[in-house]
Amino acid sequence: MTPQRLQTLWWSWASSAAPGQSPVEDATGQYCGDSQPFGVWLVAGTASGTADRHCQVPAALPLAGPAAAQVTKDQNDCAAFLAAAKGEVLLDGKPVQLEKMEPTKITYETEQGSKEGFSCGLWFRANPLSPGQHTLTLRGSSGSFANEVNYDLAVVKL
Repeated sequence: MTPQRLQTLWWSWASSAAPGQSPVEDATGQYCGDSQPFGVWLVAGTASGTADRHCQVPAALPLAGPAAAQVTKDQNDCAAFLAAAKGEVLLDGKPVQLEKMEPTKITYETEQGSKEGFSCGLWFRANPLSPGQHTLTLRGSSGSFANEVNYDLAVVKL
C-alpha cells in the first residue's frame, strides 16, 4: 500500500465517524473496530493527551497508523509539523520502525463530505499478529501536540 493510499484510508476512517464515536476521541477502544477498511486494521492516536484502549483485532490483517500525523490545507504547515515530529511505536514492548511520510496531497472523506489536504507524519506498519494478547503503544509529538495511546489487543481468528 502506498503512503498516499494509507494516509487517505486513515484520514477517511478517522474523520468520517459520527460525533463522539471517532477512533481518535475513543478513550476505551469501544469504537476501534468501527468502519475499518478492507485489508488493514487501523489504529489511532489522540488529538492530544493519553488513552488506554482495549480492542479485538482479526489475526489475518496487518496493522497501521501514525505515532504523529497532521492533515492541513497548507503543504508548508505539514512540512513544519513533520520537521518537529518525534515518535515511537512499541509492539509487545519492542520498537517498530517508523516511516516518515512527507507532505502528500490526499482527498479524504469526512462526515461533511470530501476534503482535500496535505497529510504527513510518522507512521508504522506491522504484519498480522498471531492469535492471543498483544500490546501496542503509540507515542508522538510535534510542537505543542503530544499523544500516547496504549492498546491491549486481543487478536482472534475469524
